[in-house]
Amino acid sequence: MLQRVSAPDEDQAPPAADAAARDVTTPATLEQFLAGVAPRAFRFAEFGLRQREDALDAVQDAMEKMLGYRDRPGGEWPPLFWRILRTRVIDMQRRRNFRLRWMAPPPAHEEAGFDWADDAPDPQRHHDAREAHARLGEALAALPARQREAFTLRVLEELDVADTAHAMGCSEGSVKTHLSRAREALRRQLEDWQ
Repeated sequence: MLQRVSAPDEDQAPPAADAAARDVTTPATLEQFLAGVAPRAFRFAEFGLRQREDALDAVQDAMEKMLGYRDRPGGEWPPLFWRILRTRVIDMQRRRNFRLRWMAPPPAHEEAGFDWADDAPDPQRHHDAREAHARLGEALAALPARQREAFTLRVLEELDVADTAHAMGCSEGSVKTHLSRAREALRRQLEDWQ
């Protein structure tokens, strides 16, 4: 992506107007921000932890910690939240690897309920979308953690490179490298599926 480097023209909006335009999408309260980010945060944590209960705990812990940052400007909330959640996921992964898992009882599998027919006008399209989502989820889960994080934050969460680098705790160049490798790996994994 190329950016214009020359001085702004009179017909261009000043940077302050650009910042104000970005603030329109920023929720007014932290509670609204957390409510909007919750489903995406859960998917992010679930991809990293691969267990629903652990993912719910990680998201809840990250949201509780964000309450301490209520006084920060709304523009700082997304990278800060993703940094907190990412750190919590890594902590839980390390703790899980450290524990003696063989002493814990095996998890009881929930009984699968009925998959009722869809009321949508085109069930085939709904099925294809669910299959595509499942394939993408499997492909994302197969990626190395850093590549998965870079792809999720940059592509799915639409954070810019600087915010992604801040959330991941690395340089902008590393984010670009991880994202490029993730896209190539996903392209290879999904090329046979149309």
